[in-house]
Amino acid sequence: MNLLDFTVIHDYWGVFLRGLTITIFLTVVTMILATICAIFIALARLSHNRALRWPFNGLVEFVRATPLILQLIYIYYVLPSAGIFLDPITAAITGLTIHYSAYLSEVFRGGILSIPKGQTEAALSLGLSRWKTFRKVVLPQAVRVVLPTLGNYLISLFKDTAICSVVTVQELMFTGQIIAARNFQYFTVYTVTAILYFVVCYPSGLMVRSLEERMRKGFATK
Repeated sequence: MNLLDFTVIHDYWGVFLRGLTITIFLTVVTMILATICAIFIALARLSHNRALRWPFNGLVEFVRATPLILQLIYIYYVLPSAGIFLDPITAAITGLTIHYSAYLSEVFRGGILSIPKGQTEAALSLGLSRWKTFRKVVLPQAVRVVLPTLGNYLISLFKDTAICSVVTVQELMFTGQIIAARNFQYFTVYTVTAILYFVVCYPSGLMVRSLEERMRKGFATK
């Protein structure tokens, strides 16, 4: 008995690739938006202004204390009762961005705090504004410190897009569920789905580990 039905793979290969394309799209767009938001959230949480710091502290703690699937359900199914309607892709990107912004803000906050204060003081003494000091001196070094961690979060985000099926986004996992429901070839469908995830995640993981090793060697030589 052949467990893999190659007829199913042949007939639905384009559908699998479309699901994979949507998964990659969600990952890339969310990572870009979450990174940008995370930097500003990290700066707000490092601010001496309590009125600015406390709301963002509360936001981050709330997001980290609630599951991603609940956040997505709330955005897509609950917000319409308040008159806020989002299409599935927009709802998925919004939920993923909010969720990962909270986690990445902690990463950037740690990266910023790791930069010696003397560098900031030196830049300010040379006449740079605080914004230019942050943009030209602090941020580039912080990004270098957190880059491997960002890579790991990128891989996690790619896998977490599977949860977006709860808001009817036909990403890779949901595509597999739809195909399996049509032909009942569960072994074939979910094996192909797993392979597609592996083909993307494993090389990405190798690149992240390589980057981490290069970063360690770079810091060791200083």
